[in-house]
Amino acid sequence: MSKRITPFTSRYCSTLDRLKEAIRRKRPGFLRRGVVLQHDNATPHSANLTQQWLQRHGWEILPRPAHSPDLAVAPSDFHLFEPLKRHLGGMAFETEDDLISALRNWFDNLDVDFFRVGFNSLLSRWQKCIDLHGDYVEK
Repeated sequence: MSKRITPFTSRYCSTLDRLKEAIRRKRPGFLRRGVVLQHDNATPHSANLTQQWLQRHGWEILPRPAHSPDLAVAPSDFHLFEPLKRHLGGMAFETEDDLISALRNWFDNLDVDFFRVGFNSLLSRWQKCIDLHGDYVEK
């Protein structure tokens, strides 16, 4: 079944283009080793345009275990958003640019270990799923 192209799908493919360029610039050699993304079933992720982009560039999607809904979320859902919400809690922004500036400042000041902990947590969750042969994984 063909999914129609939405503005979100086009924007997502543009984001993938920028990501690819950033990887090429900042981490030479990583693209040759292959890129693996974790997607959910959001329309921009599953749209034909996105699938064609991924295939054209040789990027893979990490398969999602059917019986472990807690693994179906991106690391941002279980590791990034809560600290971000705490940081932004109570703040008010007059313009979108003010919000973007606050977000950039927060991300720029995060230690690399913040991201390492998030991805290691994801690896740990996936290992539990593998050990349980795809059964449900508790958090």
